Amino acid sequence: MKKLAFLVVCAAVVASCDNFTGESKDQLRAENDSLKVVLGQRDAELDEMMGTFNDISEGFRQINAAENRVDLQRGSVAEGSLSARQQMASDIEFIRKQMEENKQQIEKLQQMLKSSKTNSAQLKRAVEQLTQDLADKAQRIEELQAELASKNIRIQELDAAVTDLTTQKEQLTAENEAKAKTVSQQDKALNTAWFVFGTKKELKDQNILKKGEVLQDAEVNKDYFTEVDIRTTKEIKLYSKSADILTNHPAGSYAFEKDDKNQLTLKITNPQEFWSVSKYLVIQVK
Repeated sequence: MKKLAFLVVCAAVVASCDNFTGESKDQLRAENDSLKVVLGQRDAELDEMMGTFNDISEGFRQINAAENRVDLQRGSVAEGSLSARQQMASDIEFIRKQMEENKQQIEKLQQMLKSSKTNSAQLKRAVEQLTQDLADKAQRIEELQAELASKNIRIQELDAAVTDLTTQKEQLTAENEAKAKTVSQQDKALNTAWFVFGTKKELKDQNILKKGEVLQDAEVNKDYFTEVDIRTTKEIKLYSKSADILTNHPAGSYAFEKDDKNQLTLKITNPQEFWSVSKYLVIQVK
């Protein structure tokens, strides 16, 4: 559903070119095609990244199982059981190798995150969970190190693994924050529109209206417009008793309502449809 809404917005942007020059139309069409390509790439990237997440999660599951076996052997080791020591050593070696494999998988994931231009709520949650798993695992391994050291079974390789996992956790956290910021900026851009209202003279003075045509002058004063979020802006007070919409917006997606002073307010009843043709709204008032 999100993909469909995204494509509708892209198509709407191309349709809005009716109010601009031919050169602007070509540019917006090219941008629309580029967005479609990016969308396809994003889906492929998400599939690959989620597959890597699943591999890392399975690695953690196997490490947990080995840790549980080590826990079961602690009593026997304390009693001097040779077989228990051998089993513990075997499990610890398995943990070391599996942690190294997880490290490589995390490095692979880091590269994908660095090269990715998109994100999703699912990916964000998965990264957050992986980061938490790394933190928990580092702490758990430190506890195991202390326990083993008290029994003279210190495994030096685990020290390096703890350090590596801590570094990986910090890197993933920083990259996830940067990715979330980028997604937020992209989302804001897709849901931003601009409106302006004024008398005929005021619109002409700002080159918004010229010779009966709206937004056709290259010197349009865009600073005169007000920026809005189309998801939250549902009405615009016009402080006038008469108003005409000069830009193209589908009938039925809005209505004018009068207050007790007979002044008009524009009610946007269907924001998605209203802004589908043009992200610029120009209203002439009297």
